[in-house]
Amino acid sequence: MEVGYPRYLLYGLLILGSWLVSCTLHFQFVHIYLLSYQPRSGPAFVVLPLSVPVALDANFPPAPSAVGADEDGRPSVVSSSASCEGRYVYMLDVPSRFDVLSGCVEGAPAFQDEYSVCSLLVNAGMGPVLPPATGDGSDGDTGVIPQTGWYNTYQYALEVIVHNRMRRYECLTDDPAEATAVYVPYYPALELQEHICDVNFTVRSGPSSEFLRWLSSRPQWAAFGGRDHFMVAAKTSWMFRKDAAGMCGNDFLEHPESGNMTVLTYESNIWEPRDRDFAVPYPSYFHPKSAGEVAAWQARARAAERPWLFAFTGARRANGTLVIRDRIIDSCESSSRCRLVDCSHGIQGSKTCQSPRRVVSAFAASRFCLQPRGDSFMRRSSVDAIMAGCVPVFFHEASTFQKQYRWHHPDPDGSDRRYSVLIDADEIVEGKVDIEEVLARYTDEEVADMREEVIKMIPRFLYEDPRVRFQGDMKDAFDISFDEVMGRMRRIKNGEDLG
Repeated sequence: MEVGYPRYLLYGLLILGSWLVSCTLHFQFVHIYLLSYQPRSGPAFVVLPLSVPVALDANFPPAPSAVGADEDGRPSVVSSSASCEGRYVYMLDVPSRFDVLSGCVEGAPAFQDEYSVCSLLVNAGMGPVLPPATGDGSDGDTGVIPQTGWYNTYQYALEVIVHNRMRRYECLTDDPAEATAVYVPYYPALELQEHICDVNFTVRSGPSSEFLRWLSSRPQWAAFGGRDHFMVAAKTSWMFRKDAAGMCGNDFLEHPESGNMTVLTYESNIWEPRDRDFAVPYPSYFHPKSAGEVAAWQARARAAERPWLFAFTGARRANGTLVIRDRIIDSCESSSRCRLVDCSHGIQGSKTCQSPRRVVSAFAASRFCLQPRGDSFMRRSSVDAIMAGCVPVFFHEASTFQKQYRWHHPDPDGSDRRYSVLIDADEIVEGKVDIEEVLARYTDEEVADMREEVIKMIPRFLYEDPRVRFQGDMKDAFDISFDEVMGRMRRIKNGEDLG
């Protein structure tokens, strides 16, 4: 023992020393990983780890141009150069003076107000997690909505959701010359919302005009005059095509600079196909993390009992300015087969229609969901209907997915797989057609076939959870839009004149 003891002691010291060196290197790596990253300038709305208090500003995770991070902090591997060929995107650095969410930092008083933009856009833009159902039906819940994957998503949140998806895009590059497209992470809809109906048109249009002047002065703009740039403007096209005589909105899309870019809006000008704004779906409330979650929800929607023939969620317009809505609500109120979610009663009515559980539960219990136009032709409600497996009923051709959501329509080639109903609004207003009679003519088999088509469309109209790497093989609304945008950019760089 006396002879062997020093040798064993030496071995032990060597092992202990190796372990200490390993630990030191490990913690040094973690320290660098968490603290050395400096985020890009521009909107400070980033993906947050679960342990960080709800806020929009954080120096985490690492920049996706170098490495992404899953929700649990694990880094994701960047795709190889070969797989990124023709898919590289340069994400523009936007100066902080154009950051409309600069006040949404950890501990900001704005988070105490549930209706502030900071509170509405938590969870990478998806909004607050839906609280558990009350269980007594007071929240309108019928037990159909699962406990996970559902959020109270602000209808104008798409700019933030897409920005967070782009942060995780595997083919970001820091070299503009290598990029097929340039992504512009500016939030024109959120900026406009702050003063959307200000009597001073300069107040409404000034900030976005200043941004466009800055954008067009960038060196990245010069190569193609902005035609390789794309961005999201999360309102309808019309809200950005106003002049000084208009009561609300601005002229963001009327500028030559924005006219050169590809802009994704909630509703496009279908009568001017050479315009470069393209309609993409509103974000609904379902933001899954896996294809399994989507399949489970599709199964729920397929199995849901639907005692109501038709449903409508909405309100009349003041002074009868939208007669079609008056006729629809009159029809619903006079029928024992209609589920009406009435938003007409001031603040309380507005809260009723902003309740995801109430809206989705009503649609999931109905065969048809009525989708008349509102201030414009497209409504978020039409996407909510798809999420609930409810056959949408349109009253204007300009409201149909075939005209507006051409990229997301189930048959972009124009083949006819019926999933909706179109009733002429004029015939309703003139009393020539009764809504209930028209819908009651469809047989159970016909309704089931249309509903199945709607349920198949659910993945194409939802936006995945932007904080995590999606598990499973499925393209969502973002993927479909992004593929189309990149296809346009490749054609532009190949010299095609796309208008």
